[in-house]
Amino acid sequence: MTIETENLILIPANIDLLQKALAGDKELAAALDVSVDEHWTEFGAFALQYVLDKLVANPDEGIWWTYFPVYKKENKLIGSGGYKGKPEDGAVEIGYEIAPAYRNKGLATEMAKGLIENAFKNENVTNILAHTLGHETPSSKVLTKCGFEKIEDLNDPDNGLIWKWSLKK
Repeated sequence: MTIETENLILIPANIDLLQKALAGDKELAAALDVSVDEHWTEFGAFALQYVLDKLVANPDEGIWWTYFPVYKKENKLIGSGGYKGKPEDGAVEIGYEIAPAYRNKGLATEMAKGLIENAFKNENVTNILAHTLGHETPSSKVLTKCGFEKIEDLNDPDNGLIWKWSLKK
């Protein structure tokens, strides 16, 4: 199910779109019928392959994984985002990225709000989680703007201090 906000169309990534994304930007652009920002993803091929593997195993979970945000004004793919799997114990986790040229324009906040609104439409979702690095970042500012509260400090072996965020329905 596509999610639409004021400036963005969030297109759910299905198996075909993920395969196109892994094949290259030209293939993905053709499949989405958009132009693709040169730096649309920092998550990269590993994250796309991870989601592809999850969808191959569970094709009915498509709405709970990756979305491709298309900036309406330019018909351009400018990032990725979505959920980290289907709801568990009433919670889903969101993540998002915006290409550098489109940052500081409110688009990450808009994308996060679209994902939040979409998740809370599901009666099984009562809590939305997110994680950021353990210091002020653009992502932590997005979460604060969206009403999230920092609920826990975690020590990640790869990234050090991580903040866990929560937004209750």
